[in-house]
Amino acid sequence: MMAADRFSATMQPNFENKICSPDSLESHAALLTRPLVFTNGVFDILHRGHATYLSQAKQLGASLVVALNSDASVRRLGKGPDRPINTLEDRMALIAALGMVDLVTWFDDDTPIKAILSCKPDVLVKGGDWPAEKIVGGTEVLGWGGTVHSIPFEFERSTTETLSRIRNG
Repeated sequence: MMAADRFSATMQPNFENKICSPDSLESHAALLTRPLVFTNGVFDILHRGHATYLSQAKQLGASLVVALNSDASVRRLGKGPDRPINTLEDRMALIAALGMVDLVTWFDDDTPIKAILSCKPDVLVKGGDWPAEKIVGGTEVLGWGGTVHSIPFEFERSTTETLSRIRNG
């Protein structure tokens, strides 16, 4: 038997175990080491800016939870009629495969407030384009003694700009 024959096509990669439904977020997050860091976003086409940002977010605590906008939620953001490029399932799998990420979930609403209230993070983080006082869930996290951070962009990258370069040659 060849080595490749030993692997079943149905074997789930270990990183996929990091993905949980919004309904089970509270119980999964309760198993994570604190302080718990929470962030959210689309993460459509991963780039260096995403990886740097997620690494910096993880450094603010012991565990990192990432909530992704559902496909419908992305469309409502007005990023373009063909967005997201990658499906929610694919985006979650890629984020879960990153070593700094401990748990991945999604939200279908326009904001991640339900996910934030569900997992009660100690640290709430968004990228530098979000002033800390405007980060959704910030008031709640501060209310239970947590902190809110806006991490400055270290690498000016965006999926929208990348797609524009691809489309315009």
